[in-house]
Amino acid sequence: MQLIWNSLFFTFAISIMACAQKTDERLKYLAQKPPSLEAEVFAPGHISRNQISEFGSVFNKDGTAFYYGIDIDGRTEIKYTELIKNKWSEPITILSHINYGFNDPFLSNDEQRLYFISQKALEDNTSKQDHDIWYVKKIGEKWSEPINAGTNINTKYNEYYMSFTEKGSMYFSSNKKSENENGQSFDIYYADILNGEFQEAIRLGESINTNSYEADVFVDPDEQYLIFCSIRPGGKGRGDLYISFKDTDGSWTEAITMGDKINTKNHELCPFVSKDGKYFFYTSNQDIYWISAEIIDELKQGR
Repeated sequence: MQLIWNSLFFTFAISIMACAQKTDERLKYLAQKPPSLEAEVFAPGHISRNQISEFGSVFNKDGTAFYYGIDIDGRTEIKYTELIKNKWSEPITILSHINYGFNDPFLSNDEQRLYFISQKALEDNTSKQDHDIWYVKKIGEKWSEPINAGTNINTKYNEYYMSFTEKGSMYFSSNKKSENENGQSFDIYYADILNGEFQEAIRLGESINTNSYEADVFVDPDEQYLIFCSIRPGGKGRGDLYISFKDTDGSWTEAITMGDKINTKNHELCPFVSKDGKYFFYTSNQDIYWISAEIIDELKQGR
């Protein structure tokens, strides 16, 4: 079975989004009532649905287009919905394959690339077991075939979940250091970009990375904070979300838990903060949740 890529829909969607029309603020973010400082399931019945695991989500900067991952019986794929003529479309699958999965969607800063991870091999007729970071890019009013992010990012081990600074540096996680640890010790890395090419990835220091699992990193575009998933002693569940702030000397402070408002006995992962800085999205209990991003300020003031 070939890769599902609904180019006709995307040609239409891109042209719609390109129209310079003012959007009713109440219709953004799936027309959901904005959350308070209590986390809520995001768009229940439309995005977060029973019997389906949703995770890894990203909005465009205008809050009018939404990409997210789902897991169906162990097979992952990426879905998409957008605001068209004051109505949100029914989500459609845009990346899927019978032999390998797609997940962790994330837009580049200029929204000309959609990044994701996949076990897709470099050659379609070969097999692959580890995850790499890939992307598709806009060519006119269509999207390209998947493009591998290159050897400065990807290795023979797993690379997971990416996000970007305003300057274009990529933050992501990899278990390339865990060859003798059964592949369970993921760490967080970043790679600067120069002349459109990612440079050699650099592992973050001990204020972020430990001997435990650190992955699913979201970086504030201005690099004022990092949010990531970790499995550490003293955690509440299968994986908790932690946050680190940029110190006055430019270093990352010791990461702290995001607390009981976010972390539960379940697995919390896939953090994302909307471009307008208003909302914090993440995955928990196989659904996408959101909460006011004011929680980040609370945590900064309380540390």
